[in-house]
Amino acid sequence: MSEEIPKGELPLRSLASRRVFVVGVGMTKFEKPTAVKIDYPDMVKEAVGKALDDAHIKYDDIQQACVGYVYGDSTCGQRALYEVGMTGIPIYNIHNNCSTGSSALLMASQLLKGGISDCVLALGFEKMERGSLTSKFRDRVNPMDKHIRLLSSIQVVEPAPMTAQMFGGAGLEHSKKYGTTQQHFAKIAWKNHKHSTNNPYSQFQKEYTLEEIMNSPVIFGPLTKLQCCPTSNGAAAAILVSEDFVHQHRLEKQAVEILGMEMATDIPSTFEEKSCIKLVGFDMTKKAADTLYQKTGLTPAQVDVIELHDCFSTNELITYEALGLCEIGKGGELVDSGNNTYGGKYVINPSGGLISKGHPLGATGIAQCAELCWQLRSLAEKRQVPGARIALQHNIGLGGAVVVALYALGFPQQAAVSQDRSYTFKEERDQFKSRIFFSKLKEFLSQQNDKISSQNKGTCCFHVLDGPGGSEGTWYVIVEDGKSSVSFGDNLPADCTVTIKDSDLADIALGKLNPREAFSTKKLKIKGNVGLLMKMFSHQKSVATAKL
Repeated sequence: MSEEIPKGELPLRSLASRRVFVVGVGMTKFEKPTAVKIDYPDMVKEAVGKALDDAHIKYDDIQQACVGYVYGDSTCGQRALYEVGMTGIPIYNIHNNCSTGSSALLMASQLLKGGISDCVLALGFEKMERGSLTSKFRDRVNPMDKHIRLLSSIQVVEPAPMTAQMFGGAGLEHSKKYGTTQQHFAKIAWKNHKHSTNNPYSQFQKEYTLEEIMNSPVIFGPLTKLQCCPTSNGAAAAILVSEDFVHQHRLEKQAVEILGMEMATDIPSTFEEKSCIKLVGFDMTKKAADTLYQKTGLTPAQVDVIELHDCFSTNELITYEALGLCEIGKGGELVDSGNNTYGGKYVINPSGGLISKGHPLGATGIAQCAELCWQLRSLAEKRQVPGARIALQHNIGLGGAVVVALYALGFPQQAAVSQDRSYTFKEERDQFKSRIFFSKLKEFLSQQNDKISSQNKGTCCFHVLDGPGGSEGTWYVIVEDGKSSVSFGDNLPADCTVTIKDSDLADIALGKLNPREAFSTKKLKIKGNVGLLMKMFSHQKSVATAKL
C-alpha cells in the first residue's frame, strides 16, 4: 500500500527533479518551397517515422503530441499526424513565429517534467510560399505593429523585407557602437555555408568564397542575399520521455538529457531604448540564457557545440554576446579568432544554420535539437564536433519569444560507444585495413542508385574486430532507392549483422579470401539477412585492384 501524501505537499521526487530525455529524432531534407511537390502530411510522416525508428518504439507509445507550425489552419497538427496513426491522443497546435519548433519542445518537456506523461512527441513542420514573409490578416492589429513603429522611428523604412531591415539595422548599430565590419558578418555566412556542405538535410550544400558572399545582391545594410536565410519546406520530430520510460525500454545508450530549457518574451527594454539590437530580441535572449545557466549550474565556457538562430548573419554575431559566448561588443573578435568553428572554442551551427540549412519556421527549433542530439551521440558523421559533451540551443521568434536549452548524454557510461572511445575510432577509422572495402562499396552504390531493386534494399551492420591497436569499429551500409550510404560509428537498426576481423575483411576486399570460405571457417559470422550480405560481397571484384 502506497504512503498517502498530505494535502498540499509534493511527493519526495519533486517536479524539479524529474529528468527529461530525447530518445529519438528525425527530419526531412529542407527544400525550396517549389523544389519538391510534397504536402505537409507527407513531410510529417517521414520525420516522425524516422524519429520512431530512432527511438525503437511505436506510435502507440506516444501519449501526447505538441505540434508547431506558423502557416496553416488551426488543426493542421491533427491532419498531419493522422497519416502516422489515429490513437486518440491529445494533439496541441502551437504557433510562436520562428521559435515555434522549440516552443513545441518546451511544452513537451513540461508535460514530462510535470509528471503528466511519460512519452511525448514534439513535432514541427512548415510548407511555405516563395519570397519574404508577409502578414495574412489585414483586418486586425498586426502582432508586430509595435516593432515596426519603433523601427520607423529609428531608421528610414525602405522597400525591403521588414525582418531584413530589423536585423540589418541591428548590424548597422553594432558596427557604429563597436566597430564591427561588414566582413565580420560575411565571415559568419561563409562559415555556415561551408558547414552545410557536410549536411545531407541542408537546403543549400554549396560552399562560397567570402568575396562571393559579400558581392551577392544587397538586401539591406550589411546584409547580402547569401547572409539571409531562405524560405523552406520541411519537418522535424523529437521523442521526449521520462527516466522511467528510458529504463523500461532500455534506451540508456541513446538518451540525450535536456539539462534545462527556458523561454523568455520581450521585456520593456525591447521598446524603450530605441535600439535595433534590443528590438530583435537581445535582452530576452540574455534573460533566458542567464536563467538557464543559473538553474543548471553550467556556464557558456563549458559548451562545446551550439545551434543558434542565424536567420541573418548579423543576428548570429549579436547572439554570441547575448548568450555570453563573449563580452558585449566583442562578437567581431570572436569571429576573427576562429572560435566559432571547428578547431576553435565552440562549433556554432555545424548543420549550416538557418542561412544554409534553411528555415521552415515550425521545424527549425526541432531540427536544431536533432542536430545537437546527433552530435552528442557521435552520429553527425563529417559534421561531428570532436569531444562534444555539452550542447546549447537558441531559437528566437520576433513578436516575440526565445527558447534556449542545454543538452548532454543522459547516461554517458552506458552510451552505445563511450565518447572518448568513439572519437578514438573517428581518428583511427582511416587506419583500418578494411576501409578499402567500404570506400569502394560506397563508390559502387553511388553509381548504382538508380538500378537498385527492392530485393537488394536493406541495412547491414559490419562489426570489425582487431583493428588498429586492437580497436573495434562499426560500419553501416544502407542500401536504399536513390540514397544509399556508408557510415562509420552509428547506432542503427540493421537487417543483418556481420562480425569479422579487420584483416579478414581487407582480404575479402582484395580478393584474397572468399566470403563463403570465411563463413565456413567461422572467420565471418552473420545474423539476419544473409542474402543482402552476399549481394554486397558480390561487388568485391570492384575493389580487388585497389591498394592499401
